[in-house]
Amino acid sequence: MHDVFSKLEDPRVVGRSSHVLTDILILSVLAILCGADSYDSIEMFGKANYKRLKKILCLPNGVPSHDTINRVFQAIDARHFEALFTEWATGIKDEGVAENVIAIDGKTLRGSRDTFHGSAPLHIVHAWSVAHGLCLGQYQTDEKSNEITSIPELLDKLSITGAIVSIDAMGTQKDIAEKIVKKGGDYILAVKGNQESLLEDVLQRCRTARPDADEIDVDKGHGRIEERHCQVFAPGPIMREDHPEWSSFQSIVKITATRIAGDKQSVEERFYISSLPVDSPFNAYIRSHWGVENKLHWTLDVVFGEDQQRKRSQMAAQNFSLITKFALNLLRKDRSKMSLKCKRLRAAWDWNFLMKLLQI
Repeated sequence: MHDVFSKLEDPRVVGRSSHVLTDILILSVLAILCGADSYDSIEMFGKANYKRLKKILCLPNGVPSHDTINRVFQAIDARHFEALFTEWATGIKDEGVAENVIAIDGKTLRGSRDTFHGSAPLHIVHAWSVAHGLCLGQYQTDEKSNEITSIPELLDKLSITGAIVSIDAMGTQKDIAEKIVKKGGDYILAVKGNQESLLEDVLQRCRTARPDADEIDVDKGHGRIEERHCQVFAPGPIMREDHPEWSSFQSIVKITATRIAGDKQSVEERFYISSLPVDSPFNAYIRSHWGVENKLHWTLDVVFGEDQQRKRSQMAAQNFSLITKFALNLLRKDRSKMSLKCKRLRAAWDWNFLMKLLQI
């Protein structure tokens, strides 16, 4: 990690900095691993563990204050930091484990809203590796609607050769599909009302054609039954003629999800297009996409309290979010059979365990 942080350009004036940039960043990661969620708590962690930290960090002028940490996070070039994070996350993936689904989805940092200055909360698009259980990258955008332009920027940073990229309807754009295929990947893209003509033809195809593949998956547990009926259709020559801009797609997927909990039943239909052949295991691929919500976004909110963090500077909020994901990936890489909350507690109480996390 030190090697990655050392590549980050120091934004401070040369000769006027009392603290080493890599010290501040590694201190922040260590503190967040142990439960810190603010600049004040990072400083408190540093002072409480100064003697131990002095053995692994320089700390030429002691522990930096919370104001100093805040100013550094506001000044760091977030775009460069994002690129370095992706480089680091790619490097810690498990060897011999093939990439399968990379789920891309956005999350709003609600605590970054600045009502006084009238600025909207920060919105960040994430890439989540299902096979490795890691966040591979992020790209900040000012608004959710800007995901269309942010997703290609994020894809440029990722290695997706041989991977399947799954994206919700906001990313169902022909340019995004073409970029994925050109980079050696495949895609599964949700089709909703934002692609009205495509959706109409997808619905028509599902109503009139015989499915080329048909599979039902049933889950039982926690007092409910969930059934996912997956039907896959070839596009057909007429649909290909009507949508030449989608020349790479080979399959149309219809998922009928039925959920029964007690005496209540709900049914939802979802539709997708994909560059994969019709005999692909779409039920598993599409279900795995929701790992980005359950294992990343939910974790950031519940375990790290991200939505409650009140950081008004969007640059600082973006950089702090990145530092948090360094910590999250380190926790995910540890194979101890504990929840993430328990791992953070153990890291705070057991210095040897904390060092083990950092050295992965």
